[in-house]
Amino acid sequence: MQKRVTDEEIKERLGKIKSRIAVMSGKGGVGKSTVTALLAVHYARQGKKVGILDADFLGPSIPILFGLRNARIAVSAEGLEPVLTQKYGIKVMSMQFLLPKENTPVIWRGPLIAGMIREFLGRVAWGELDHLLIDLPPGTGDAPLTVMQDAKPTGVVVVSTPQELTAVIVEKAINMAEETNTSVLGLVENMSYFVCPNCGHKSYIFGEGKGESLAKKYNIGFFTSIPIEEELIKLADSGRIEEYEKDWFESAPF
Repeated sequence: MQKRVTDEEIKERLGKIKSRIAVMSGKGGVGKSTVTALLAVHYARQGKKVGILDADFLGPSIPILFGLRNARIAVSAEGLEPVLTQKYGIKVMSMQFLLPKENTPVIWRGPLIAGMIREFLGRVAWGELDHLLIDLPPGTGDAPLTVMQDAKPTGVVVVSTPQELTAVIVEKAINMAEETNTSVLGLVENMSYFVCPNCGHKSYIFGEGKGESLAKKYNIGFFTSIPIEEELIKLADSGRIEEYEKDWFESAPF
């Protein structure tokens, strides 16, 4: 039986990675995985070496976004080999790659999930990366806490939507980052508005300015507003998010 991964092994693996960015919210369904994917593509287009750790074991979405639904993990002398995306060669590791079927559920308690995250941190052969993006599950429980304590992210990108209900829960994620001494790089508001394809009218379906207000309240940067957009949804659903041409992170300072 293989021994549990040690803190030293995790430190050695992550020591080759310049920047580790966790993408979190506290609230489910706000588009954390989409934001993670778009940020990865943003870096890859700059010629950076990028990896994504899909830490949402109960609802992994990263393989779907990149068209990797049927991918499986290979093992080499270096460890678990991440799967490469087709266009930019982004390195991806997901629990989905270990499941026998796409619709197989992961029915695990928190300690098992935390242990598996440590296994990924200590055994995946990331090699040298400029950026490792960690797509966190909703909430502030075992999985996010394990990432904060063991991966020690360079910083956190918080994802919100304009609804008041979301804002209240997202605040919990911001507070968690602060309590674990993790820098909040800034806030991204997803599903901010909708532009009518016929008349061009911009409609703020869920309200306007809430993301900026939340960022101002906590004195963190507000980086971008991503709209509800048919093209993005279509490419994401078909596993072709690397073909999405708009870059919503051009002005992000991280």
